[in-house]
Amino acid sequence: MRRGQSMRFASRIFVGLALALLVCVGARASEVMCEDSGLLGPKLFTDICWACLFPIRVSGAQITPGVAPEGASKQVLCVCQKGSSGIYTPGVVTSMWQPARIVENVRKAGCSPTLGGITLPMGNSRTYGRLRQDNLSQTGQAAGSFYHTHYYAFPLLQILDLYTPTKCNPDGYLDLDIISFTEIDPTWSSPTLAFFQNPEAAAVANPLAIAACAADSAMVAAGKEPLESMWWCTGTWGGVYPLTGVTPAQDVNRSSALLAARMLAQQHRRGLARRTMGDDNLCNASIYPTLPKSQYKLTQFYPKSQNQKAMWIGTPPQLWDGGPSRHVPGTGNDSMYLIWRWTDCCSNL
Repeated sequence: MRRGQSMRFASRIFVGLALALLVCVGARASEVMCEDSGLLGPKLFTDICWACLFPIRVSGAQITPGVAPEGASKQVLCVCQKGSSGIYTPGVVTSMWQPARIVENVRKAGCSPTLGGITLPMGNSRTYGRLRQDNLSQTGQAAGSFYHTHYYAFPLLQILDLYTPTKCNPDGYLDLDIISFTEIDPTWSSPTLAFFQNPEAAAVANPLAIAACAADSAMVAAGKEPLESMWWCTGTWGGVYPLTGVTPAQDVNRSSALLAARMLAQQHRRGLARRTMGDDNLCNASIYPTLPKSQYKLTQFYPKSQNQKAMWIGTPPQLWDGGPSRHVPGTGNDSMYLIWRWTDCCSNL
């Protein structure tokens, strides 16, 4: 009898330990992980779309195949003032798509796939982004997603010493640099605060203005560049406003790409990003308060790289390089985009 009681006691202990193990494993599996994108390694060379540099124009002549934006300069020669000396020096106009920025979208505050998957001490689990919120009655919020977004300078041609004319590096960045983390930006998580900083949203974030975005969606769906006049639209991805990390209920590809476009729009709105395209910007890039959509193209670097072709802002995921199935199950829904910027500049003779 004592032996039977001992067996029952041992079995209870075993069941208890098994349940405790299952709870621990479940808690571990539910953690929001921070993955390494592999940028600071061999993928820097293998997963970059090097063909996306093209076309290259020199003195108005296109020397490599590719598609340039309609607003790009077609001038042959240029003259720019050298510093504050008042001396003007002649040059030739050179133009190309340059890899200039990185935008990453993460759920875990402080997580950085760009920097090797490290988690910087910013916020806690209460500031994690949500993948989907469908319980309208309890939260009062419509279904959607929220991500923190990080913005980096990434002048790849300057980092590798491949192309270093001063006029063709309008920002002056020479290395990978952190520009903006939304964890410390209260407007990114609050549409109300974002509205007070960007009151023009009242004119364009309404059903009538959003309906007009159908024309922009049709253009990018046909493979054409987006409409510059509709600066509040991002094609099939959604609307630029509000400039927050909250996106409508849609697939993760559109949500993440929309946030990359919103980050660019936010930087332009704050005067921190410049227009580098066109005859007026050959000598110095100018402040441009709205998003010049045709100046930018994007390629996804993580979780699945686009190393064959870049996409215009608003391009439907079905036309992306590699198709819409881009997120590997079990690796989360964080993403990272490389921003290509068309740059017209005056290279001194």
